[in-house]
Amino acid sequence: MVDKEGQRAAGLAAAAALAAAASYALYRVYTRQQLLPSSWSNSRQQQQLPPAVDSVLGAIGNTPLIRIASLSEQTGCEILGKAEFLNPGGSVKDRVALRIVEETLASGQLQPGGLITEGTAGSTGVSLAMVAAAVGCHCFIAMPDDAAVEKAQLLQALGAEVVRLRPVSITHPEHPVNVARQRAADTPGAVFADQFENLANLRAHLDTGREIWQQTCGKLHAFVSGAGTGGTIAGVSQGLKALNPSIQVVLADPQGSSLFNKVKRGVLYTWHEAEGKRLKNPFDTITEGVGLNRLTANFAAAAVDDAVRVSDREAVEMAAYLLRNDGLFLGSSAAVNCVGAVKAARALGPGHTIVTVLCDGGARHLSKFHSPQYLAQYDLTPVAEGRGLAFVGAA
Repeated sequence: MVDKEGQRAAGLAAAAALAAAASYALYRVYTRQQLLPSSWSNSRQQQQLPPAVDSVLGAIGNTPLIRIASLSEQTGCEILGKAEFLNPGGSVKDRVALRIVEETLASGQLQPGGLITEGTAGSTGVSLAMVAAAVGCHCFIAMPDDAAVEKAQLLQALGAEVVRLRPVSITHPEHPVNVARQRAADTPGAVFADQFENLANLRAHLDTGREIWQQTCGKLHAFVSGAGTGGTIAGVSQGLKALNPSIQVVLADPQGSSLFNKVKRGVLYTWHEAEGKRLKNPFDTITEGVGLNRLTANFAAAAVDDAVRVSDREAVEMAAYLLRNDGLFLGSSAAVNCVGAVKAARALGPGHTIVTVLCDGGARHLSKFHSPQYLAQYDLTPVAEGRGLAFVGAA
């Protein structure tokens, strides 16, 4: 009798467990349907997947355009981010590295097994190292020693030779760009990528502009981007304005950069330069890969209509905001771009569509931009909460 009762109880428990599991599964399906528009799941099921590509290089570009829900809801505009962090090398710089290597191989400047060099704060170096490996070439990267250490580690893991140098003026022979240029000059058959002045950078982003046009069906009002070399904003602005000259192109410029004044007043100028106050090696910004104090050939070719300033505080708060509200873990230049997109949205007013670039992810910024200890040193610990955008100031 006891055994029968025990078996009956066990059977009831098993049935209850199965019912609970089924209920939970139904709940998960129901909540998924409630949280995700039906058009999303339908489009995923019906989506035509692309065919296989010949190598990792075939996976570069054609990145998704992501609606940033929190920023869109708070501004009344559609704010869309070009997800360049989904490139195989993890950043927008994959496009530039591929174009530079393709053009130098096609011209005969670079031969298989040859050396390509560059001076960079990190992302371009990572992309060049990946592309170089894919085509059987070698890579040398000179970078400032105050760049996030994980970038140097990643470069070394990709097989690049890495030299870290103290930050100095671009006119100094020990500046990473000059060291990389000299290494190429001293090595037979080597090529200096020259991302700042090489217009292959701009040409790579003509494609980015065309992708944005196709993904928005031509229905966009503004494009917002910072400038590290100027290639992204130059190529995309040219590409978009060739299709619709009325699209507004807005520069998002971090503190310490001179480009805001170049756009607004026609001269490269920051307050550091006033009355001889400019320091030999000023602390400009905690962001990396964005902002300039000189005019490059790429930026000179950009068709920019307006500019907004972005402070370190705004960039740090935006990075925390996007992770908290949208699950987007982004690098510093992407955070600068998103602050710029909000400022552009406010200037245009509700009902407009603004596209920006999500340049890279946050994983290569862990020791600085996403380090609580590092941010605390500069009194930049994020403090904002919720979904409000009060931390974004005036343009």
